[in-house]
Amino acid sequence: AALPALALGAGLLVAAWRWLRGAARPRRGGSMRGKTVIITGANSGLGRAAAAELLRMHARVIMGCRDRARAERAAREIRAEVGERADGAGELVVRELDLASLRSVRAFCHRVLQEESRLDVLINNAGIFQCPYMKTEDGFEMQFGVNHLGHFLLTNLLLGLLKNSAPSRIVVVSSKLYKYGEINFEDLNSEISYNKSFCYSRSKLANILFARELARRLEGTGVTVNSLHPGIVRTNLGRHVNIPLLAKPLFNLVSWAFFKTPLEGAQTSIYLASSPDVEGVSGKYFGDCKEEELLPKAMDDLVARKLWDISEVMVGLLK
Repeated sequence: AALPALALGAGLLVAAWRWLRGAARPRRGGSMRGKTVIITGANSGLGRAAAAELLRMHARVIMGCRDRARAERAAREIRAEVGERADGAGELVVRELDLASLRSVRAFCHRVLQEESRLDVLINNAGIFQCPYMKTEDGFEMQFGVNHLGHFLLTNLLLGLLKNSAPSRIVVVSSKLYKYGEINFEDLNSEISYNKSFCYSRSKLANILFARELARRLEGTGVTVNSLHPGIVRTNLGRHVNIPLLAKPLFNLVSWAFFKTPLEGAQTSIYLASSPDVEGVSGKYFGDCKEEELLPKAMDDLVARKLWDISEVMVGLLK
């Protein structure tokens, strides 16, 4: 009798903790009516949650997704969740974008520049996590190629439109796991050695260094750039992580109890995209909608500039 009572008590405590965590969720920013937002990887997880919330705030949301069919399905579901509004809800648009292909990134940006008169917010959200060693279409290690280089090219090609739409914002989704990464300029493409965990962390460190250097370059333009970590979230990002069959029930219970939902995890992205509290704030790193300190290696301006220069060559912006 003691064991079931203990389990019930623990369950009630966890449920109460989850309720309090949800009650403490920060409020989103004001109306985004008239603003256009691009979100990469918006068909699932954090990106999907952010797309739904920004649509509720009347934004025009462009979902940049690799799998068009899945993205269209997600868009239909989001529209059904948000509902049609007489007061003019936002608009949801699906566009094909494969960050593992520089050709696809260029085609996406070309279409955006042809069709959109303004771009108020770019959320670099898509990512791949701890995959086996594989390469992008252009021969880059997949995690570095998608998480850093794809977004690097995307952002640079859209900078002109962002500047013309100022004040505008760039939001870069990183991870606390950046702490375990190092920028090894001798083996950026992991040709010498590959560890899927370290390579993910390196790509997330690259995200922060990219955001920091970009913020420096955009001073005085009215375009702000900030990076963030969403916390540990229940998404399909961990699909490449192998969990033993016998451990899965326990893992599922722990993730339900202690991991954030996608909506909870997306709050900082939504905050940085929409809140007047961060108007004019740039070059910072956030978690749970608050500015956080970075390790010295994530604030190394020399490394950030060198990474920028090499990235320009890798994606073909410079020969």
